[in-house]
Amino acid sequence: MSYINIKIKGIPYSKTKVRGNLEGPKDWEKAIIAQTKDLPRVAGPCTMRITFLMPPDKYPADFPYGPDLDNQLKMFQDALNKTVFRDAPGGDSCIISLEVSKVRVASYEESGVHLEILPH
Repeated sequence: MSYINIKIKGIPYSKTKVRGNLEGPKDWEKAIIAQTKDLPRVAGPCTMRITFLMPPDKYPADFPYGPDLDNQLKMFQDALNKTVFRDAPGGDSCIISLEVSKVRVASYEESGVHLEILPH
């Protein structure tokens, strides 16, 4: 497996959405799949580093720290199971070390995810 280092463009969403753009999760999943489908496949243990690049509207007054990372991560990993983790026994269970963070970016154009996958 090769080292993977990519920025996936789009607006990050969790799987369930109760307000705002209700089609956002489907659009985000499609963006992840489209932008990772040609990356090398992961077939063994790896470390994954993820930084969610969140636009300002993901930080409403009632969620001043932004969306829950665990919910963002679940949607993201499920999409990667269809691409880079497709050949790994157990899918994304091959991730043995995980670092996840989120940062606020100034615009939709800057939003997405910075993804790194390192082989062990």
